[in-house]
Amino acid sequence: MSPIVLAQDPSLADFGQDPWWLVLIKILFAFVFAVLATLLGVWFERRVVARMAVRPGPNQVGPFGLLQTLADGLKMAFKEDILPKSADKVVYFFAPVISVVCAVTALSVIPFGPMVSIFGHQTPLQVTDVPVAVLVVLAFSSLAVYGIVLGGWASGSTYPVLGGLRSSAQLISYEVALGLSIVAVFMLSGTMSTSEIVSAQGSGPEVELFGLAVPMPGWYAILLFPSFVIFFISIVGETNRAPFDLPEAESELVAGFMTEYSSLKFALFMLSEYVAMVTMSAFTVTLFLGGWHAPWPITIWEGANSGWWPMLWFLGKVIALVFVFVWLRGTLPRMRYDQFMRLGWKVLIPVNLVYIVGLAGFLKTQGWERTDRLIAYGLVAGVLMLAALFWPSRRPQPKPTVQEQVDSRPHGSFPLPPMDLQVPPSPRTKRVVAEREPANVAAGQDSREV
Repeated sequence: MSPIVLAQDPSLADFGQDPWWLVLIKILFAFVFAVLATLLGVWFERRVVARMAVRPGPNQVGPFGLLQTLADGLKMAFKEDILPKSADKVVYFFAPVISVVCAVTALSVIPFGPMVSIFGHQTPLQVTDVPVAVLVVLAFSSLAVYGIVLGGWASGSTYPVLGGLRSSAQLISYEVALGLSIVAVFMLSGTMSTSEIVSAQGSGPEVELFGLAVPMPGWYAILLFPSFVIFFISIVGETNRAPFDLPEAESELVAGFMTEYSSLKFALFMLSEYVAMVTMSAFTVTLFLGGWHAPWPITIWEGANSGWWPMLWFLGKVIALVFVFVWLRGTLPRMRYDQFMRLGWKVLIPVNLVYIVGLAGFLKTQGWERTDRLIAYGLVAGVLMLAALFWPSRRPQPKPTVQEQVDSRPHGSFPLPPMDLQVPPSPRTKRVVAEREPANVAAGQDSREV
């Protein structure tokens, strides 16, 4: 990587020095980005799903139907705002606001690009950054569920409460897997700052394998592929997107936690869902896909990671991940509740823990001698092979036959119906058998075989 590109990477020392008007411009940009991403995201989802279902999709309002989402928003604004009689008015009003504020605020620590010049001031394309910026995003994603839970509870209805409770269980199940999948990023980058994590992915590390220094790619999606897969599955569950949209579950709970909402409050809940989807896509790009760094082969151009060009690469990666979200919704059916919980607790979390332990051992042994590393890897491989050989199998017990089940019944049990499904006649009734004479009719002269 050239020195020109390296000089563009911001650090924590570059934040907190902007004038107040530049800070306001950045905040306004993040808010406008969230709103426009929602408007275009709804249109994008409807067009992509329509293409998958061989339908035209929205194409009447504006060119290519681009203004259809804006028209729907205006229609919702002028609809009657219905307040349930048994609703808690204060909580009922603030619940959708909580979801929107948490989703938008998380964008404040997402780096959109490197150091740029805005009206003569050198500043990073990021609202702010702190040493624990990744934990800030996790905190806001955790708080967003309170809007859903409180919205369901404040509605004063049964089905919204069930949808809110589902959302809380969903958060507990997948927040753990989400946090564990980021631990590997912390171990490899050595920081929790989003800007420094992006900077660490600018050039790949060199790993010594059998005495040779092998350069590795810089993106953590390649270096930490299991963590990337678990992280992406977890954010799909965190954002209540299909196939994990159990808090809504229209076919089971009418409309979930939003059943009693209408007009602008309903629009705010829908806005929060799409903003959260875009925010988590940007968060995934920051942690695993190199952030604003250009993908290969664009990196051959020396100026690809300088100036305003990196914002284009960042937005392209975000759009690609949003397409994956839409793709999942258009192809996968909704999971059952027990399947959803089993995937989180029995699959994602155990696999994540084993992978983190293995990664920690691999990084710890990088400074050892080659012979010591081979001995350590051999011992671990031997233990794994012995565990696989002697691991108790969970084969299902053979199901007993019907006759064995009958013979094992205790004495004095209730009588059983006949096993051959033929009901015998009752001994209390007289059996009357009608005997008929065979019909022997002589053929007439006019009869003939037909």
